[in-house]
Amino acid sequence: MSEKPIPIPAWLERGMADLFPVGEEGDPCHCLASRLEESARCNRPLRIKLGIDPTGNAIHLGHSILFRKLRAFQDAGHTAVIIIGDFTARIGDPTGKSTTRVQLSAEQVETNAVDYLLQLGQGKSPEYSLLDFKTPGRLEVYRNSEWLEKLDLSKVIELLSTTTVGQMLAKEDFFNRYKSGTAISLHEFLYPLLQGFDSVAVRADIELGGTDQKFNIAIGRDLQKHFQQSPQFGFLLPILIGLDGSQKMSKSLGNTIEITEDALSMYSKLEKIPDELVDSYLTLLTDLKVSDLPLDPRERQKIMALSVTASQYGINLAKDAQGDAAKLVSGQKESSGNIPEISIKRVNFPAKAFYLISAIGLSKTSSDARRQIQGGAFRLDGNKILDPNYEFDNADMLIGKVIQLGKKTFRRFAN
Repeated sequence: MSEKPIPIPAWLERGMADLFPVGEEGDPCHCLASRLEESARCNRPLRIKLGIDPTGNAIHLGHSILFRKLRAFQDAGHTAVIIIGDFTARIGDPTGKSTTRVQLSAEQVETNAVDYLLQLGQGKSPEYSLLDFKTPGRLEVYRNSEWLEKLDLSKVIELLSTTTVGQMLAKEDFFNRYKSGTAISLHEFLYPLLQGFDSVAVRADIELGGTDQKFNIAIGRDLQKHFQQSPQFGFLLPILIGLDGSQKMSKSLGNTIEITEDALSMYSKLEKIPDELVDSYLTLLTDLKVSDLPLDPRERQKIMALSVTASQYGINLAKDAQGDAAKLVSGQKESSGNIPEISIKRVNFPAKAFYLISAIGLSKTSSDARRQIQGGAFRLDGNKILDPNYEFDNADMLIGKVIQLGKKTFRRFAN
């Protein structure tokens, strides 16, 4: 009779949505706990792969779930292997897309990649960075153009021969598009194969991904077996729900909290997320033991907001943000010294309220600014302004004053 699978460590299991394969003890190809034991016994750190799709340049808290888990592997002595998909970004990941993605230039992709690494902590102390860039042996960074640009046609044909059209169409996104008659370009079938070949190139032991990446990660495992490598494990984490409480956190949906946001904005947004999301945010974005926290939803929310903000800025700045948020809500703007400033140098006066909000970047468009103002979201020093055409004659009318947009965004006007 076979033995039950041995458990993986608690730090690794926290927040896990799926792990595959799940095999019996003693088989390091099918049992992750056994590969961890083998790693410790042989003093060989595991290689933990995480691919970055540099078609954007902003990391939000939804992205940070994967990087937090990668950092946990680093802190346990393993090697994080970051792969910037500069080559595959020219194809674009078809996952979750209903149409073929626009291909980016190499220059656009490289600019985004540099921004990503800086946000992850390159050149900074590991203490308040998502990843440890300093400790020797803990991080390797590659661009997959290093090997994918060198593939000749015979190797591409070999990759294509490992997968059938039926397998590709089993991928939900492709299936839905095929069924609806939406075009699928042949080059899109290459994306999961090239991403899978990344695992071969770096000899990954584990690949991290969101639950929407299972197909791509499984392809990587199959390709490693094809090339006679020990196959990787797929370790999947949940997709974080955004501020709207219903859809995944996504910049295109406007429901994100970016990791580069100032401490006050980050705390204020976190303090307003729907109650039903608090426990998932605690589990996925903090190391706190959820069962030890107060049952009162409001207290749990404050603790979560403080902890997440502290992970980016340290506990002192997080507490300052917490205090400032409370003062702003109660109208004590003079006591709130840590409100981030925003310059109005480029604003052309006289300026109408809707133009002002758009010009300083707090609204994507002028029409969106109008809607927010008419909906009662705009306050100046605590006074609500409902007329989008309310006019400010000059900059002196605004310098030093606090603008509030909704319940989460505060800025102090400066030159």
